[in-house]
Amino acid sequence: MIERWSRDQVLALAPDASSQKGAQGVSTPAKWPVMGVMPDVLWGECKGSGASPYHACVDLSEPAYRCDCPSRKFPCKHALGLLLLWAADAVPSAEGAPAWVTDWLDQRRVRAAKAAGRAAESSPDAGAPSGGPDDLDEGMSTGRSGGGAEDGAGARRPADDRRAAQREERVAGGLAELERWLADQIGQGIAGARQSAPAQWEELARRLVDAQAPGVASAVSRLHRVLAEEDWPSRLLGEYALLNLLAVGYRRAGALPVPLRETIRSRVGFLTSRDDVLAGPALRDHWQVLGQRDEEQDRLVSRRVWLRGRAAGRFALVLSFAPVGQALDASLVTGTTIDAELAFYPGTAPLRALVAVRHGGSPAGPPPADGVPAALAQVAAALEGDPWLESWPVVLGPVVPVRDGDRWLLADASPATVRTGDPEPSAVEGVPLHPAVGVPWRLLAVSGGHPVTVSAEWSPQGLRPLTTWDEEDRVVVL
Repeated sequence: MIERWSRDQVLALAPDASSQKGAQGVSTPAKWPVMGVMPDVLWGECKGSGASPYHACVDLSEPAYRCDCPSRKFPCKHALGLLLLWAADAVPSAEGAPAWVTDWLDQRRVRAAKAAGRAAESSPDAGAPSGGPDDLDEGMSTGRSGGGAEDGAGARRPADDRRAAQREERVAGGLAELERWLADQIGQGIAGARQSAPAQWEELARRLVDAQAPGVASAVSRLHRVLAEEDWPSRLLGEYALLNLLAVGYRRAGALPVPLRETIRSRVGFLTSRDDVLAGPALRDHWQVLGQRDEEQDRLVSRRVWLRGRAAGRFALVLSFAPVGQALDASLVTGTTIDAELAFYPGTAPLRALVAVRHGGSPAGPPPADGVPAALAQVAAALEGDPWLESWPVVLGPVVPVRDGDRWLLADASPATVRTGDPEPSAVEGVPLHPAVGVPWRLLAVSGGHPVTVSAEWSPQGLRPLTTWDEEDRVVVL
């Protein structure tokens, strides 16, 4: 039997705020004259504006969703509303499901078997990718050790070798130009960067795209964010230093260890295909879904889902992408635990992964947590291998949210911090929250001044809390 999700977990699956509002509007039993739940599937018929009801069902084991409404959102408000009723224990148990539900489940099993067969033919060690919409991975992923397709005999085609060599040449030329540009900026100073730099960055990013270095171009195009910071001069110098380090690393890649070389190529923008990743070794564990964060850039929405293995303690990041308004992968539910095999992209600090094979669900509950010093040591080790990291997952506990002057921290629980009011600045040792978080009201409400476990996304600007667990070990999305 799948453990029932909370209201927070269901609403976290919504593709946008309007879907959340719509789901709550249809989450009353009166809207669902027919509904039922079995151990791994949930279904119902929802009254709509027409004569015929909408048929919605959820495969809880994946999860996967189906509804015959015209909405292009995924999951739609009807599937979410049905899940909200289930979360409230308002859906009756059933011994059997209607034919339209069993037909859908049978079709899913057939597709999964075919996908597993194709994966087994291509690689004995690779499993079938998990369900959900395509994540546009090939256009966004990074980190390929070498390009080129193969013909039927397994040999690389000369034309592909030529294209790969030409790209290497273009990238080398683009990064050499970047090095010269950075040297000029440091030579003439950055005092006037706020006025002159944005236009230069835009032109430089275009030239780097032409040089087929999209990863570096994206980093340059994000430099304008630094100018909004109070300490923008030091931040800008730091960003320039990282760009220069990347360009120099690419130029000297032949003398570097393979994992570091892969990391640099990843940051430059070379791709690793899904097939290459899935053909590599996979790590099986009970992976707890710590939380997720969506971000929109250039009309493309990316979803970052963080996981942690219970046995190995290893972190993983599953990325998916979709154009604005289209469905993102909703198969990983915050707060749940999946028994799965994950295949990791190469690099010095392998973090990004694909779900190769899912074996089912597992009991949920708070994940193993680290104290602040141990978590910061993990971040430091990751940065040592990949200084261009912009985020890293942490699970802190027991910690309490405290205010230190005009900033908020997550501090190790101690008599100095577990109390009401503002602690003395000298008594506070913790990790600051990201300025965009503001006052963490929801976390404060759950904590009530008592120690809690918090999963968060580390960034150079501070932590972004993702989830916490209340006194009854129920997940709360922050």
